[in-house]
Amino acid sequence: MTSTAPPSEDILGQFRLFLKAEKTLSDNSVESYGRDIAKFLVFLGAEKTSWAKAREADLVKFIHGQSRSGLSARSLARLISALKAFFKFLIVDGQAKKNPTLHLSSPKAWFSLPKFLTIKEVRALLRQPDPDDLQGVRDRAMLEVMYAAGLRVSELVGLRVDDVHLKDDFVLCRGKGGKERIVPIGVAAVQAVQKYLEEGRPRLLKLPTDALFLTRRSKAFTRQGFWKMLRQHARAAHLTAKVSPHVLRHSFATHLLERGADLRSVQLMLGHSQITTTQIYTHVSRERLRKVYDKFHPRA
Repeated sequence: MTSTAPPSEDILGQFRLFLKAEKTLSDNSVESYGRDIAKFLVFLGAEKTSWAKAREADLVKFIHGQSRSGLSARSLARLISALKAFFKFLIVDGQAKKNPTLHLSSPKAWFSLPKFLTIKEVRALLRQPDPDDLQGVRDRAMLEVMYAAGLRVSELVGLRVDDVHLKDDFVLCRGKGGKERIVPIGVAAVQAVQKYLEEGRPRLLKLPTDALFLTRRSKAFTRQGFWKMLRQHARAAHLTAKVSPHVLRHSFATHLLERGADLRSVQLMLGHSQITTTQIYTHVSRERLRKVYDKFHPRA
């Protein structure tokens, strides 16, 4: 380790650059990891120690404190991933010799099952946009593509016109770390996008842009804009469940598996680097099978 350790602000900036340049993480992931480590550095300051002197006991105390404050299991798992990435960076950069995160385990077993909509609920949601209204044509196309391809919201709003191949029924999307993948889409999504390209986008296009989905100001849709639009249509559909872009993504994966899709194919379509991430959806399907069995089997 260097004789004079950089201050917390400097090491945090170096870590962010490492995530962006070396790990090629998305801007959202860099921001999330950066926030987690910033909180950790503040904690160390309150403990009157520093990242250069941090021990496993310090990390455990910090994680337990975050857990007691109400942080979800998923957020805790991301926090631990951020800590591991941070100390791996310090080792690689020659700023530390020992890694206090080696024996930290992720609380994956604590994960709650992902929430999803039924097929009936999805259909009710997709019926909400007005097919005779400019905004409705666009909203229907966005919702259809989101559900048809199981995209992340950042992938959806990042689509460009050339990324949609309607004749071949697929979209090309850019996932985490800039990784590209091809995802098939069905007839309903193809028809909705075709109508949007013919009747909607030309009327929204006032400034040159290759973004596929545009706002009334001719700007590319934002993640926040899609969230707002989705909530409006979910309320109109009288859906009692809290609907988010990720709920649509979970619904996509769950419905595929329930209808017989193999896990590997779903993994590729979701863009998961590890199949263990996809396996959580098998728990959803098993849980639903259990409920069906308990309800209908005469000797359950």
